[in-house]
Amino acid sequence: MNVPFYIAARYLVSKSKQNAINIINGISAFVVVVAAAALFIVLAGFAGLEKFSVTFASVFDPDLKVTPATGKTITVTDSLLKQLSAIEGVAQYTKVIEERVFLNFKQKNHIAYIKGVDENYGNVNAIDSILGYGSWVLSKQSVVIGNGISNTLGMGIFDRNNRLQIIVPKPGEGSITSTSKPFNEAFVIATGIYQVTEELDKKYVFAPISMARELASIPANQVSFIELKLTEGANPEVVRTAIETLFSNKVVVKNREQLNDALYRMLNTENIAIYLIFTLVLIVALFNLAGAITMMILDKKENLKTLYAMGVTLKQLRLIFFLMGALITVIGGLLGLGIAYVLLYVQQVSPFVFISPSLPYPVAPKVTDMVVVMLTITVLGFGASKIAANRVSKALL
Repeated sequence: MNVPFYIAARYLVSKSKQNAINIINGISAFVVVVAAAALFIVLAGFAGLEKFSVTFASVFDPDLKVTPATGKTITVTDSLLKQLSAIEGVAQYTKVIEERVFLNFKQKNHIAYIKGVDENYGNVNAIDSILGYGSWVLSKQSVVIGNGISNTLGMGIFDRNNRLQIIVPKPGEGSITSTSKPFNEAFVIATGIYQVTEELDKKYVFAPISMARELASIPANQVSFIELKLTEGANPEVVRTAIETLFSNKVVVKNREQLNDALYRMLNTENIAIYLIFTLVLIVALFNLAGAITMMILDKKENLKTLYAMGVTLKQLRLIFFLMGALITVIGGLLGLGIAYVLLYVQQVSPFVFISPSLPYPVAPKVTDMVVVMLTITVLGFGASKIAANRVSKALL
């Protein structure tokens, strides 16, 4: 029989004659449970917010995006595009032309980007989920604008009496006064308004690729980007290598995470910061555990003298209280994780915490977070137990 473990388990469940000791032990166990639950809930809540933010920020981002390694455009041919569609893992592709434009509507101005897309764009990106008003109809006389642009310009949909003027300076060298009209322009109406985020809603005007090509003066065999949707189960790295080889390494292929690398870096930094802050809180909270073990040592002083006289070594006596703290840590940590998981599950199936009256707070419990929480609680709890157990000394006996 493992004598130290047996005695530690007995001390854990037995009550002390002094009620204060029982209260302190109960508080220390409660602190471990609450600490584990709180850390897991916070990490799951942040993971939910991260997923929620990335979902909106990357709504315009495809599985893979082919961008020029140098310059502003990619030269494509029908043969090259056929080879691209034949690459294993490529389900759909769409050609895109993007250029900065000046918008003018009823004496109100705004700087944005025109995003010229072909008829296959809807098969690569989920446009139905972002359309707030109107319909997705793109033609030489109609575009789809963001909600931010609509608010800035005071522009509605299907306003045929007042058209949006889109202006793009003509490329080339020389003074802008060298020609009578140094810019290309188009007059259009909005048939739809999309809603994603405040930043994106002010950024894009969607138009047919032919209009964007004409406004930006881009040749017929050139595009700004090629966006791709991959088949289910496709390996993005393998597809990326095949595309770069096809274009003779004159392009850069980015996945969705790389397209939002700044956002991901910020979210990861915030995640680490939150974890470290709560770990500091845990360190302070687990002083209760060390205090409870110290009080238990003093309470069991006479029993320790008896055990020592019976031949139990000093090392084994210290191990008793270390194991007692370890049991409190492990059991409390598992119980805390269980309680937290139940609360998070209820939040997912029947939300009770809301960001707004119609938007429940997103949570995303992950196994990796459970492991991190358990490891953190275990390491800190074992450390506190070790420090407190060292209070057992020959002087005490």
